[in-house]
Amino acid sequence: MNLLLVEKQVIQLCEEVGNFIRTENENFDRTRIEQKGSFSNLVSYVDKEAELRLVQRLSEIIPGAGFIAEEGTDSEGTNEYKWIIDPLDGTTNFLHGLPIFAISIGLTRKDQTVLGVVYEVSHKECFHAIEGGKAYCNEKEIHVSNIQSLNESLLATGFPYYHTDKKENYLEIIRIFLEQTHGIRRLGSAAIDLAYVACGRMEGFFEYNLKPWDVAGGAFILQQAGGKVTDFSGGNNFLFGGELCAAGGVHGEMLKVIKDKW
Repeated sequence: MNLLLVEKQVIQLCEEVGNFIRTENENFDRTRIEQKGSFSNLVSYVDKEAELRLVQRLSEIIPGAGFIAEEGTDSEGTNEYKWIIDPLDGTTNFLHGLPIFAISIGLTRKDQTVLGVVYEVSHKECFHAIEGGKAYCNEKEIHVSNIQSLNESLLATGFPYYHTDKKENYLEIIRIFLEQTHGIRRLGSAAIDLAYVACGRMEGFFEYNLKPWDVAGGAFILQQAGGKVTDFSGGNNFLFGGELCAAGGVHGEMLKVIKDKW
């Protein structure tokens, strides 16, 4: 498998589907919004059409690969590869005209991620990396921040659609981080949060009740950019475990706070 060629094809695909999403965003029909399970979990015809376009082309790039996708395109496939995709991460932002949303694509081989692409649609920023390679934003190499202390850090988080009995613990973690850092941002797209940590715009990101398509691409890019990604216990079950702590030099401090309260 020539991952460099696959990466190039995936980036081109994201640019094409990103053009479609931008065009639709200019004249979006709000009457074509559906709810998925809760008042905060929304989907539009743009999500569905973007996923169809991605799946069709990705199936041609690696014939027989399986899929895990937000809008329901799941298949086991016939080989060792699997695409994990979110056609529009930040749907609520998109629906309200807030220009923070992205296409997120991860590729796994035998359950190990080997490629990640996050295409931030509004600013045409493409974050990408492959196994054994460096991380990039468009063609510029990126690295996580070299800041080593929480009190110099800017963090990102998200508020899950579905809360568990851990909600109060989570709010306490947020309170501590608010007191100990430069602040916390809630952008509304986990893929963009991870990409921004990967390029050093923020020092860390944490969230729970995440889905694999939220984090597959971004978490891998962040790792290739020199960062560390774990679950809330410090283990590696962040892709399917629903909990994620991702950072550069402040990962240890962040994880200590999370472990103590979680």
